[in-house]
Amino acid sequence: MGAALDRGQIEKAYARWAPVYDVVFGRVFEQGRRASIDAAENHCGPGGGRILEVGVGTGISLPDYSRVNRIVGIDISAPMLRKARERVIEHNLTNVEAIAVMDAKHLAVPDGSFDVVVAQYVITAVPDPEATLDDFARVLKPSGEIILVNHLGAEDGFRKVFEQGFSPIARRLGWSPEFPWARLTGWAARAGFRVIERRPMPPMGHFSLIRFGKH
Repeated sequence: MGAALDRGQIEKAYARWAPVYDVVFGRVFEQGRRASIDAAENHCGPGGGRILEVGVGTGISLPDYSRVNRIVGIDISAPMLRKARERVIEHNLTNVEAIAVMDAKHLAVPDGSFDVVVAQYVITAVPDPEATLDDFARVLKPSGEIILVNHLGAEDGFRKVFEQGFSPIARRLGWSPEFPWARLTGWAARAGFRVIERRPMPPMGHFSLIRFGKH
């Protein structure tokens, strides 16, 4: 496994991506974003709930949430969040309670504050994924869900070889391509969570929607 990403490396990468992120990745990750929003809203039910989106970035997903849900968006990248705030104003998203610069590993919110934590394309781009997931669990209500969309490393074969070769470039982009599924299941077993669902996501099934719920 490659060396862990550090916070400075991640911030620099996403500051570079901020001006063009929506154009480059908007369509590529659209189905994963939509699937995670649907999963979050299904959990909250028709009356809505409180959802924390970690790694909200430019806020590209915010207009897609039903207005019955209250949304808090956080990200480590201030340049990304400037675009998210502009989007909130442009679309008059009165259900967005806050947009804030925050470290995903140290969420400055009280315990048990959210019905769902959504993290799209985040968990392989943080220095300490297990500690980050621990803080997601801390801010969840007892019946809450953690919903991730992420690339998971191949177990074997050509894709594994490719990911290992691609790893230095991926790190410059701010993410780690060789992240194994076993790290997530290991965390879940230790933290008292169960895997509710793992579903392949486009493009070409290289990403997964993963839902965790408390035992």
